[in-house]
Amino acid sequence: MKKPVVLEEPLLFDVPQGSSFIEVVGRLEAEGLVSDRLWLRLYGRLEPEQTRIKAGQYEFLDGMSPRDMIGVMVSGDTKHWYVQFIEGWTFKDMRAALAQAERLQKITGEWTSEQVMAAVGAEGEHPEGRFFPDTYAFTSSETDLDLLKRAFNRMETVLAEEWAAREEGLPYDNPYEALIMASIVERETGAPHEREQVAGVFVRRLQKGMRLQTDPTVIYGMGDSYRGRIGRKDLRTHTPYNTYRINGLPPTPIALPGREAIHAALHPDDGDALYFVARGDGTHKFSRTLAEHQKAVREFQLNRREDYRSSPAPKNSDSDEDAG
Repeated sequence: MKKPVVLEEPLLFDVPQGSSFIEVVGRLEAEGLVSDRLWLRLYGRLEPEQTRIKAGQYEFLDGMSPRDMIGVMVSGDTKHWYVQFIEGWTFKDMRAALAQAERLQKITGEWTSEQVMAAVGAEGEHPEGRFFPDTYAFTSSETDLDLLKRAFNRMETVLAEEWAAREEGLPYDNPYEALIMASIVERETGAPHEREQVAGVFVRRLQKGMRLQTDPTVIYGMGDSYRGRIGRKDLRTHTPYNTYRINGLPPTPIALPGREAIHAALHPDDGDALYFVARGDGTHKFSRTLAEHQKAVREFQLNRREDYRSSPAPKNSDSDEDAG
């Protein structure tokens, strides 16, 4: 019962729903994990609470004893895998991660975005930005829809909490508009200390009736035609997301914002900057006047170093987009 089992590598052991203790003990013996099932049967009679094995998939490790294995199955400590949704990803990126996740049952792979939103309880709503970026654990019995529901509900909770604690006087009519702003902040900077500053610039521009003029929204509106750079033609092309051409916020979020970006959108800094430009090291130069901004553009944009980047590259991404 207590003698350790020698395993060259971790072993996954499935316990189907409805399996009895005797059936599981028989399988342990058949797979060479116990030498004599009679001892385990006797153990089960002496310790009846240790026979209440739960269904699931379990991982047995080298050095575990048969008693350890029984304990794991009684506790229901099933094997977990993980999938990560990263801040700044799009809904398309998130679905690709689900499709590639090992051991996850796939049922939404051929579904449209509309079908996904209906299944998570938001029929007719746009999916972008509605799922909270985080690392999600799952068991082999769970599906991609289970994770989508968890991420959707988590975003609803986080957004409601942050909205309830928002500052006064913000130019948002509802939490969804704050979510849109948060997604722009998320895509504009990967430097945590700049989020409130970036949000402050955009909030002041909205309050003054100025266009946001932010490149990530242009890129989102370009869709699959984006190839790593945006030109003057792209800035002039009218799309619902081109904030160089439209007033106010775009119609939907453009990415998955994390809690920090949502918090920044609802707690922008109270400075007076109305412009910013990428320095080339992942941070930005903030300016109060157009003249100051144009000087910064000449300094940081017109003479770019070879290692120039507008913001820290998102994880699993080689994007190099201009900001501000």
